[in-house]
Amino acid sequence: MSLPTGAGSGPGVYLGVDGGGTKTALCLVSGDGRLLARRDAPSCYYLGAGQDVGPGLVAEVLGAAVPAVCADAGLPVSAVDGAFFGLPAYGEASKDLPEIDAIPAAVLGHDRYRCDNDMVCGWAGSLALAPGVNVVSGTGSISYGEHDGRRARVGGWGELVGDEGSAYWLAVRGLQAWTQMTDGRAPVGPLHALLDARLQLDGPLDLVSLVHETWQGDRRTIAALAPVVVEAAEQGDPVATAIVDDAVAELVRLVRVAADRLAFGVGEVVPVACSGGVFGSAAVRDAFATALADVGEFDLRPSRFSPVVGAALYAAREVGAPLTPDALARLEASAAGPAPS
Repeated sequence: MSLPTGAGSGPGVYLGVDGGGTKTALCLVSGDGRLLARRDAPSCYYLGAGQDVGPGLVAEVLGAAVPAVCADAGLPVSAVDGAFFGLPAYGEASKDLPEIDAIPAAVLGHDRYRCDNDMVCGWAGSLALAPGVNVVSGTGSISYGEHDGRRARVGGWGELVGDEGSAYWLAVRGLQAWTQMTDGRAPVGPLHALLDARLQLDGPLDLVSLVHETWQGDRRTIAALAPVVVEAAEQGDPVATAIVDDAVAELVRLVRVAADRLAFGVGEVVPVACSGGVFGSAAVRDAFATALADVGEFDLRPSRFSPVVGAALYAAREVGAPLTPDALARLEASAAGPAPS
């Protein structure tokens, strides 16, 4: 990304794009802290979509969505002074990077942009670019942070080999516990009845066909069972409680290792934010906050902005025009209101 050239005398316009597995979110933010437009577009996640699609899906989605969000704001695409594209799976298929990195240039008509993984959007939004670590526990899990020019990604290896502490991870362990309770390898607790009610099986062994045939092993469908595990823990099920405690410990480890890699100074407080569906449980948030306080000097903060707004903030910073504290305060009020028409 280069510094803007030929920009007008106004406050600047910055495009944020936050890609995901279910949708692509876009927004335009002005340099004086106004949310000019926001919209959702189809997902630009292309891995596994087939070789006949590949990175071309990213070009297709962005080619339609970027002009559309600019039109929503009543602006031409040429008005964008800088952009940040947080894309799912970016960096996880190195051979595709040259093609993906070139896509926004064709859409914007300039090179004042940067592409990276969508984890960057979560950090940039939650902490408003402040040094620190953002940890996500949704379907998967990952932590990312920046400090003094250093960057650290920890986790995010996918459900088959990682994603510890995620909703999928919780759900799979809950299902494993249910099978053990069913055949006598573990004492029956509240988790068994709660999953019975959720699964609605004709017989216990129907779980096999449900997961493998009906659900096709879909990670999101399986991950949706995580709240049942958390509920069982809240009801005192010792097995479910152990699962949730292990998840919290894994999420704390994601933060701690990221903070270590960012090399904060001795005694320096590390700002931390958390997001994702698993943290939607007050019990999990409270346990996480307690465990985090036990392992170091961490300051757990509420997220200031959404990931897509974080992407726009990152874009402004990358072109050398970071929003001022006053502009950030104005943006908080703007972003909290209804979407611009």
